[in-house]
Amino acid sequence: MDKNIQNELKALLLKERADLEDNLGRIARPVDKEKGDYEATFDNIGTDREDNTTEVEEYTENLPVEMTLEKKLQDVIGALDRIENSTYGNCENCQKEIDIERLKANPSAKTCIKC
Repeated sequence: MDKNIQNELKALLLKERADLEDNLGRIARPVDKEKGDYEATFDNIGTDREDNTTEVEEYTENLPVEMTLEKKLQDVIGALDRIENSTYGNCENCQKEIDIERLKANPSAKTCIKC
């Protein structure tokens, strides 16, 4: 892979990582930031039954969003690791080079279109 294209994709990945961490920081706290592991949170607004209900609702709304963002962040971290290990751009299944257009559309792609 051309170094200029790889640097361009790395920049996209770094920006996406920062955006994901920012969004996760609004609804979760980091457990292991290096691995992209977060835990959904909620505001502690009180101890009466209505407050607890509101807290549970907030948590149940945050949890699936946190899980989706966390998975995407882990994919981005994996792609950045593959860049550092010189395995970026190769399909995990067939080991063939992933099309540049696919990587531009989804820089954290692990597999080629066929796989």
